[in-house]
Amino acid sequence: MNVNQSAPPVPPFGQPQPVYAGYHQSNYGGQPGSTAPPTPYGAYNGPVPGYQQTLAPGVSRAPPSSGAPPASRAQAPCGQATYGQFGQGDVQNGPSSTVQMQRIPGSQPFGSAALAPVVSQPTVFPPFGPLPSSAQVTAQLAGMQISGAVAPAPPTSGLGYGPPTSLPSASGSFPNSGLYGSYSQGQAPPLSQTQGHPGAQPPQRSALPQASSYTPPASGGPRMPSMTGPLLPGQGFGGPPVSQPNHVSSPPPQVLPPGTQMTGPPGAPPPMHSSQQPGYQLQQNGSFGPARSPQPNYGSPYPGAPTFGSQPGPPQPLPPKRLDPDAIPSPIQVIEDDRNSRGSEPFVTGVRGQVPPLVTTSFLVKDQGNASPRYIRCTSYNIPCTSDMAKQAQVPLAAVIKPLARLPPEEASLYVVDHGESGPLRCNRCKAYMCPFMQFIEGGRRFQCCFCSCINDVPPQYFQHLDHTGKRVDAYDRPELSLGSYEFLATVDYCKNNKFPSPPAFIFMIDVSYNAIRSGLVRLLCEELKSLLDFLPREGRAEESAIRVGFVTYNKVLHFYNVKSSLAQPQMMVVSDVADMFVPLLDGFLVNVNESRAVITSLLDQIPEMFADTRETETVFAPVIQAGMEALKAAECAGKLFLFHTSLPIAEAPGKLKNRDDRKLINTDKEKTLFQPQTGAYQTLAKECVAQGCCVDLFLFPNQYVDVATLSVVPQLTGGSVYKYACFQVENDQERFLSDLRRDVQKVVGFDAVMRVRTSTGIRAVDFFGAFYMSNTTDVELAGLDGDKTVTVEFKHDDRLNEESGALLQCALLYTSCAGQRRLRIHNLALNCCTQLADLYRNCETDTLINYMAKFAYRGVLNSPVKTVRDTLITQCAQILACYRKNCASPSSAGQLILPECMKLLPVYLNCVLKSDVLQPGAEVTTDDRAYVRQLVTSMDVAETNVFFYPRLLPLTKSPIESTTEPPAVRASEERLSNGDIYLLENGLNLFLWVGASVQQGVVQSLFSVSSFSQITSGLSVLPVLDNPLSKKVRGLIDNLRAQRSRYMKLIVVKQEDKLEMLFKHFLVEDKSLSGGASYVDFLCHMHKEIRQLLS
Repeated sequence: MNVNQSAPPVPPFGQPQPVYAGYHQSNYGGQPGSTAPPTPYGAYNGPVPGYQQTLAPGVSRAPPSSGAPPASRAQAPCGQATYGQFGQGDVQNGPSSTVQMQRIPGSQPFGSAALAPVVSQPTVFPPFGPLPSSAQVTAQLAGMQISGAVAPAPPTSGLGYGPPTSLPSASGSFPNSGLYGSYSQGQAPPLSQTQGHPGAQPPQRSALPQASSYTPPASGGPRMPSMTGPLLPGQGFGGPPVSQPNHVSSPPPQVLPPGTQMTGPPGAPPPMHSSQQPGYQLQQNGSFGPARSPQPNYGSPYPGAPTFGSQPGPPQPLPPKRLDPDAIPSPIQVIEDDRNSRGSEPFVTGVRGQVPPLVTTSFLVKDQGNASPRYIRCTSYNIPCTSDMAKQAQVPLAAVIKPLARLPPEEASLYVVDHGESGPLRCNRCKAYMCPFMQFIEGGRRFQCCFCSCINDVPPQYFQHLDHTGKRVDAYDRPELSLGSYEFLATVDYCKNNKFPSPPAFIFMIDVSYNAIRSGLVRLLCEELKSLLDFLPREGRAEESAIRVGFVTYNKVLHFYNVKSSLAQPQMMVVSDVADMFVPLLDGFLVNVNESRAVITSLLDQIPEMFADTRETETVFAPVIQAGMEALKAAECAGKLFLFHTSLPIAEAPGKLKNRDDRKLINTDKEKTLFQPQTGAYQTLAKECVAQGCCVDLFLFPNQYVDVATLSVVPQLTGGSVYKYACFQVENDQERFLSDLRRDVQKVVGFDAVMRVRTSTGIRAVDFFGAFYMSNTTDVELAGLDGDKTVTVEFKHDDRLNEESGALLQCALLYTSCAGQRRLRIHNLALNCCTQLADLYRNCETDTLINYMAKFAYRGVLNSPVKTVRDTLITQCAQILACYRKNCASPSSAGQLILPECMKLLPVYLNCVLKSDVLQPGAEVTTDDRAYVRQLVTSMDVAETNVFFYPRLLPLTKSPIESTTEPPAVRASEERLSNGDIYLLENGLNLFLWVGASVQQGVVQSLFSVSSFSQITSGLSVLPVLDNPLSKKVRGLIDNLRAQRSRYMKLIVVKQEDKLEMLFKHFLVEDKSLSGGASYVDFLCHMHKEIRQLLS
């Protein structure tokens, strides 16, 4: 379905919506209060501006209580595993209506065995009267229904949050907070039963994807559990079916008076439900899907959770309604639909404000005036005209910019424009560069800046006449007047100290302490460098690279090597005064590879032998970086340091660190200290590196804690990368390490770079995320920038925007190329502006939104408790969706969750972010792992965060063997696994091959060259090279997946029901996680509850 379709002539959402009785249609854009008392949902505690704090008629509240959980639900069957409760037949997690599982709180460590009852925390309720008892709630919900439910099934306690535990709950596990009270006794929200409102009927809870809007507070106060009575028998419903895209023409919804009934879609009989009430069945992406039997594992609220203050009592006899996972928005379906509808046509960038195809779709780009989505992706391509409207919607306005993105071979590389000594043409006032949106006037003698409206003279050498449309006649001959992206050659004015730069240098700095020698790392690295130095990056068609190289080894002291071409043997110079670091030689340290090849080869042969018998275990770290930077400074060039380091730097020297790893801090207010650097010394060092154009890439080989949070500060602030190989063993990890090293050394890098983002009047860049340094509020400084790194920029309004002129962004990157040439790379993008919220919601891109939200949250953990960060994310998502529901969706039953078509995956993706190791670690996740992932995600592009948070799961034996295309993915859930099949799972960093216990013997033989499942080695990291179609296909697919990712994914073979399976299941993100993360179904219900509370 085309997202760019214009709105239909009779949109149900374009006009003001009929106001529900008892609702204010006011602006809810309150800002977060900072002094909320601690509650299970702390973020929602002070009064919410603009909310009516009245109860639905007839709803009384019982006083809160936090009694013991009902005995009937507090225990899991004896001996039952805390995960994967269903094991019948071919499909795991398949239908089972007898096993009762318990819901559990979130701060649960992995693998906790005791099935103790949940400890009840006193629930703090909003200050407006007693809450309804569970009997009242149940009665109120009696009229709600799940479309497609065939018959009542026996009650089960399904889908909770994590394993049972006796620990108090943490954020994001929504147990003891009564938050699920509305789904009393196992009732799920109805799926897409669209019931209309007779005038005064307040809306009821709803179920899935489609269109709806409202404005939320940034983090409001007390939330009212908005419960209303059931609809009256015979009361009809109106409004479009639930996941109809919000821009598809459809007749305006009919709101029928009480007592009348509507018989379903015109011309088609309505599907009948168990209680014979008509209702539309939920659709996926606009097509009706088959009804499935009730889902077995969706049941009651958490055992032990107070149901809005009710006393624990015997379960109500009402039959439960359960949410069918096939009836909720599927990422796989959305990705597939986008590929089918947009993968065949090239994406032409000529039209302002077009939403590009998804990052998961393979497509070609034709630049006709706006930058390719490979360079810039936005959270919305249609931004609100006013700041009030933006506050109301709460959709962050951000762009993820990848200035040096690599293009596929089918697309032409950027044109380089040389304006000679005069340099590129710019606006005199705002300094924006010439671009296709500049307006030429007065016959071409002047131009008006599209960013600040200043009138500028056109220099005589740049003058050209205009045609009858006011366009320059040479517009299509000049890249800067017709394309969205291009480069200018920079003049000497753009260079440091007004002189052109020298070509950059690479310095390899190798840890030769006992650990590095013993593991075989030093020998492996020296052997690889002999051949790798032939592949240094080069400019265009240059025969050889202009980059010079140097070598340093270190443990507690530093060894510099003179590899001058005139020497017969390399010379070593030792610097033991690490407190006052200097470079002992200038001439002969940085050399041309081809000139000094013999000496370099000799050195690389000697290093492993020289240190073979070392007993030195201590290392320094900061002085090593200092030395590399001083060497570049002495050579007056920019460059990159490649550091290969193994242990915590505890030797006496600047930057010395101590082991401060403390798991007891997790889920406390001091947890943030685990992500902060131990000392300020590294920030100071990074600042000096950036000033010199010295970028640092760090390869870590730790056997224990090395304090990644501190060691990664310099790579992070200089635009470098961190690679981590825990417990490195040559036989297991060499392929991954060497592949990463080759790619890192060969990739094209811009050195000594400065980036600035300019915007047209009305919005401005206010916040930046990524691996860089900023000494002021506008300039992003990068000692190095490669084609994998992104800079994420958030914009805010500073004035009103105009619908006609839209909004413009220009990203200008000044950098030194690999050959030492100073260049300016320009990317321009024009966006639409809107006065209707529906237009904003119609042009959002969820993948980019999640990329921004993850980076925002991952930066938040540096300064706030993790729980606060999680709550902030949930609040913002609820506000975005509630604003849509209130302002854009046609009126329908509150028992319906309505999601905007282009945001219907927001809940599932956001849940994946909330369950990630940084925000909700399991017991086996180390502090270093969390710090590593945190800095990695900070500069990921949209495609990388998409697969990182929602991994791809590919069944391998379902598609024909002769098929060369990638098999269609399935949803990341255990119930999608068949024990007779084999699956590949990848997330950009990890690659698993899961083998079901009942897989055919022939398949096992073809892939592993063994005769049975039991003989497969669990944890295998390389598949045997066998000459048969299946083996070739699977190995080819693995190679193909690796080629798509910026880091080498090491393969791990996992057998069903093996101990490694726990690790594999961690990536099945639609299921509950053992660390307490919610399943997709549960989180969707929770989001729905949050939205209803905002709307009431």
